[in-house]
Amino acid sequence: MRPRPTRLNHVAGFNIDAVAASAGDDPEILRLENLDTDLLPPPSAVEATRAAVGLDSANSYLPFTGQQAAKEAVAGYVAGRTGVSYDPATEVILTSSDGDCLLDALLALTDPGDEIVLTDPTYAGMLNRVYLAGGVPRLVPMTVSAGAWRLDLGELEAAVTPKTRAIFLQNPSFPSGYCLTEDEWSAIAGLCVARDIWLIYWSLMEGIVFDAQPILSPVAYPGMRERTIIVGSASIEQRMIGWRIGWILAPRAVMSDVAVVHMYNGITPGGIAQAGLIAALSDGDESFAQCVTEWERRRNALTTTLQGFAMIPAAGGWSQIVDTVHHGVDPGDLSRVLLRHGVAATAMTGWGGPVADRHLRLVFSNEPVERIQLLGDRFRAAVREAGGRA
Repeated sequence: MRPRPTRLNHVAGFNIDAVAASAGDDPEILRLENLDTDLLPPPSAVEATRAAVGLDSANSYLPFTGQQAAKEAVAGYVAGRTGVSYDPATEVILTSSDGDCLLDALLALTDPGDEIVLTDPTYAGMLNRVYLAGGVPRLVPMTVSAGAWRLDLGELEAAVTPKTRAIFLQNPSFPSGYCLTEDEWSAIAGLCVARDIWLIYWSLMEGIVFDAQPILSPVAYPGMRERTIIVGSASIEQRMIGWRIGWILAPRAVMSDVAVVHMYNGITPGGIAQAGLIAALSDGDESFAQCVTEWERRRNALTTTLQGFAMIPAAGGWSQIVDTVHHGVDPGDLSRVLLRHGVAATAMTGWGGPVADRHLRLVFSNEPVERIQLLGDRFRAAVREAGGRA
């Protein structure tokens, strides 16, 4: 048998599905392992999707880059939040959600051997798609300052070399829940402009920020509209995970390349999903603010029940992470022990470098506060059983 392709040498499989399979359907187990939520999608999206089932116009490969009405809805949604306009016809394409849009952007902008700057920790799906595209990741460790995750700007600048083609970020970040500040975004923008490099920006959770923080978008910074690729999805903010619908916005100069990659990677998203997307983005989502408030309540409950553990509260998003090594336990070992105590949670191994490898991920978006409050006793018992310090 021939050797494995080298592009897969550093690509580790997810352990989320293994933990989920071990948890099974036991209703007593706290499901903190996967990026799901029990908060419902916008009713208008559900109704529009149902109405589209069976329509010939929704059951077609065409148009390859997405229906015009759906692209207009995306452009309007992004402009309403960022104040930056995009031409729906030439600067927006629709994708089949979270994964292919990330790979589309990397394949359209980079060559094998190009360096891509990411944070440590980062989303494993971002890191591994850099490997699949033949890129070389350069990891910038996140640090802790004043009880929050912060980007080391000196390390960021040092990570950018003549081989750097792009900085690849998500904000707020899954899984650590960090939110970049005005100063951090300004430094990132300054680097991109000064070094003439791309920013691939995954806006998946952009609006889910806590503690009355502002929503910041990098395209609003000087010089960034022409060097930023926005990849987005309805999976998180609109709670439309099952629709598998997303988008890419990019300057017209590179969109033809992005579109070609997309056509040979994902072809086109489903018309049924596009109908739901149009409704969700065009009609507005009155419940979104309530959802953010509820996710913040769950973040607070998780932080309180695990008080005393080495854990930075998420500034946004759906999850936060615990430094189990600080408590004398390997995160993978603790994940296995936690299942015996009624908790499904996953280790961060492979989600960056040395920082990620110390941590266990806890997703708080899919359990109500009353159940999250059960976590503390179970977690402490598991840490003690694993030989750690609780």
